[in-house]
Amino acid sequence: MNHKEIAKKIYDLDENIVLMYAFNGTGKTRLSVAYKDITKENNENSHSGVYYNAFSEDLFVWDNDEEHDNVDIKLNITHSSLNQFHGLLTEELVYEKLTPYKPKYDFYFNTYDDSEKGIESISFYVKGDDKTRIKISRGEERILVWCFFLALFDGEGWADKQNTHFFIDDPVSSLDDHNIFVTATTVFDLIEQHFEERKIIITSHHFGFLTILSNWLSKGEKSDKFRNRDKSKKFKEYILKNDSDELTLIKPNKGVFLYHLRLLQILDEAHKNEIYAYHFALLRQVIENIGSFLGAGHFGYTLNKIGITDEARVAEIINALTHKNVYYYESDLVVDDNKKVFNEVFEKLMDTYSFIIKTD
Repeated sequence: MNHKEIAKKIYDLDENIVLMYAFNGTGKTRLSVAYKDITKENNENSHSGVYYNAFSEDLFVWDNDEEHDNVDIKLNITHSSLNQFHGLLTEELVYEKLTPYKPKYDFYFNTYDDSEKGIESISFYVKGDDKTRIKISRGEERILVWCFFLALFDGEGWADKQNTHFFIDDPVSSLDDHNIFVTATTVFDLIEQHFEERKIIITSHHFGFLTILSNWLSKGEKSDKFRNRDKSKKFKEYILKNDSDELTLIKPNKGVFLYHLRLLQILDEAHKNEIYAYHFALLRQVIENIGSFLGAGHFGYTLNKIGITDEARVAEIINALTHKNVYYYESDLVVDDNKKVFNEVFEKLMDTYSFIIKTD
């Protein structure tokens, strides 16, 4: 199949939620463009949904002000059709979306002289010193742009008018692991708010990001929302494979993303170095995947199989640190007692199932 044929297949799905894993270079951005073209064909050549993809990120370009030793360094916003909606945004609205990421900087908008043209650029500064301009990191920039679009999604006139779908491609590029999980919470909130009335397509090269979403949709505390009365899922999961420009949609084994060996690489690194709260979410995914393979419906079964004697207490700790709000509001540091739990479970997993972990 080509990109248009894949896009048509997604368009024709009854399910409103689609999670799709694909390596970089597979053509995820081209797929979002193909989906846009199909939806425009069915809407009198007008946009019917909204998008976040590489084109969205490319609207933001640094002006380093080299001629004046970076005195007025700023992030320019290339003028586009979206500028007409900038009037709905304030620094406070974007900062509200940004807060879960715990930014170490502040910012303000520079608008055009004609305010109807929208925002021309964004200036950044260290909190408490709004006179000195700074340049934020690539990861911080990606987070800021994502939060800018999240705020636009909430405004009137764009996402509420073009309301048949969201197509979100890789909002986690250049992010570290902790911020990837924070981003997963923002995407899950978007899904929960809108999936009943519009299609939401999420594509990414990052398996951890998708497995977290898959876990919350299929087994999380709100998972009943995402199942029909017959217990069938209201969402689809795919792997997009590109073999010599021939695209194939593959259904993951048993409906879950089973990238357990790569997850184990990350967990092994944490075991050797530093353990953070999000590692418990990855640990739980591995435990659940093993339980699923063994035919059990709960991860406590796996804990018992590997020799955890206080199964209920360990499960409670893992559950508490896996809850999505931990990424929003709490420190990502883990107390020593919980680190001991992580290490015990991980070591017993490795001893019981003899996984071979290859280094990159």
